[in-house]
Amino acid sequence: MSETFLKRGPHARLEAAGLRWLAEAGGVAVCPVLRADDDGLLLPRVEQVAPTAAAAEAFGRDLARTHAAGADHFGAPPPGVDGPGRIGALELPVAAGPRPWGVFHAELRVRPYVRAARDAGTLGADDVALLDAVCDRLAAGELPGAVTGPARLHGDLWSGNVLWSREGAVLIDPAAHGGHPEADPAMLALFGLPHLDRVLAAYAEAAALPPGWRRRVPLHQLHPLLVHTVMFGGGYAAQALRAARETLAL
Repeated sequence: MSETFLKRGPHARLEAAGLRWLAEAGGVAVCPVLRADDDGLLLPRVEQVAPTAAAAEAFGRDLARTHAAGADHFGAPPPGVDGPGRIGALELPVAAGPRPWGVFHAELRVRPYVRAARDAGTLGADDVALLDAVCDRLAAGELPGAVTGPARLHGDLWSGNVLWSREGAVLIDPAAHGGHPEADPAMLALFGLPHLDRVLAAYAEAAALPPGWRRRVPLHQLHPLLVHTVMFGGGYAAQALRAARETLAL
């Protein structure tokens, strides 16, 4: 029998729902759920190897298939999840019903974390005004790259949540929800990944991303940067404000 790992904590069932929902897409592999209950989340240990360029390209293509499985609406949680999700130590708001992507992103992926950072004293009045301007343009549909339908996102896709096995990439620790397909690749670019260029090129080709998607990366990095601003402060606030200025220049 392979080794297992018990991840303790109060959100085992929530994480399990996200892993199962991503697995149902038939795209990139996720760590299978062995058990999720009050004791925690039981997972098999992934025997890790050094990633290859070929594995990175396969990951990009498989991630596009996962995204293509879609979601009920922007902000939709995995089936069976009634309340908010989690991203790191923070709540991840969910949407009860359909709304345009720009409205969803402004109201549920940017403003809550701006308010939290403001209340903690990490962002000042001028900073909040800059981020509010981004939200206003998002909600008005004035920023490029809007999509008509949601992708099935991992939602917290930094390099630490991508494990490399002999069979290829395996995802763990999702903040799964319905969102913009460019969000996961943007987060990979934010925190780095081995053979990142190969992953992104394979993803862009398989997902048929429209021209200009690289220019929109700061827009999609704004959410994780604000999450990190709330959790860690410091330099993440400066990065978030720089991403906001680049977004307004689109």
